Amino acid sequence: MSEGLIIELFQQAMFNVIILSAPMLILGLVVGLAVSIFQATTQIQEATLAFVPKILAVLLAVIVFGPWLLATAVDYTQELFLNLNKFVQ
Repeated sequence: MSEGLIIELFQQAMFNVIILSAPMLILGLVVGLAVSIFQATTQIQEATLAFVPKILAVLLAVIVFGPWLLATAVDYTQELFLNLNKFVQ
């Protein structure tokens, strides 16, 4: 297995990790920003007020984007296994 192939596989894996985690991270970021603005305007500084909505938003994102996340992960894994003979020399 050449160094170039290893680097390419690592790049593809990292790209998939970024793509698969993006919906949850973006939704958590948006909800966190909204809660922070709410806390700043009302001067309510409760820690659970910032934590619970983000957890719920990420859970909702997993439910909504779950089929797409699973399909993307399965496609990458199938492509990896189908090309396994190219990796072994």
